[in-house]
Amino acid sequence: MSKLAGKAAIVTGASKGIGAEIARRLASEGAAVAVNYASGREGADRVVADIVGARGKAIAVQGNVARGADVSRLIAEAKRVFGRLDILVNNAGVYRFGAIEEVSEDEFRRQFDTNVLGLLLATKAAVAEFGPDGGSVIKISSVVSRLAPPGASIYGATKAAVDAITRSLAKELGPRKIRVNAINPGGVETEGTHAEGIIGSELEAQMVRQTPLGRLGQPSDIAPVAVFLASDDSRWVTGETLVVSGGM
Repeated sequence: MSKLAGKAAIVTGASKGIGAEIARRLASEGAAVAVNYASGREGADRVVADIVGARGKAIAVQGNVARGADVSRLIAEAKRVFGRLDILVNNAGVYRFGAIEEVSEDEFRRQFDTNVLGLLLATKAAVAEFGPDGGSVIKISSVVSRLAPPGASIYGATKAAVDAITRSLAKELGPRKIRVNAINPGGVETEGTHAEGIIGSELEAQMVRQTPLGRLGQPSDIAPVAVFLASDDSRWVTGETLVVSGGM
């Protein structure tokens, strides 16, 4: 039997990259999936088509997780269509690397609004809809929270906050049978790392040198871990940050 048969999930920021692959993998294990996107409608529709083409169930729902009204609409639409909610994957995130001279109020707020506030708003709204059997909240963090490389002061701070939130909410929500865990990927090749010019750069080469398994990760390396955390296979796991980095 599929590990997530009869379950319903929301994956934020799922129109591309890690989020898209997690959405596909959750659906392949039987979950109905709401594919959230902020602006990438075309990508979200492709993910939904992939899932439906494989005889899964999925919908695309637009919404900026940093806006409370959008989050409420996202949760309500998933609950209306699927009739339940069991899994939330907080994947939506933004980043930009730069020296301290490049730090600005706008960039600080952009990253913290999506990576931290958006995660909290989505979790608050989703767990209110989980049933008496609880559920699983999965947060996509980053090894940057621990490695703290140069130029990552804002982004690293957002991901350190995600790790702290994971531990706190695990304790808070455990009595409601809601498990809260984070996945901390290392370097992963995505549309975003291509767009930022990381792929093919010295930064990519440096990340590979720091990775004992000798390559960047792929979204397909991360998605199975999300399935594990969403399923009963991890029923005794909460408050953890699972580093999935090839040893980086």
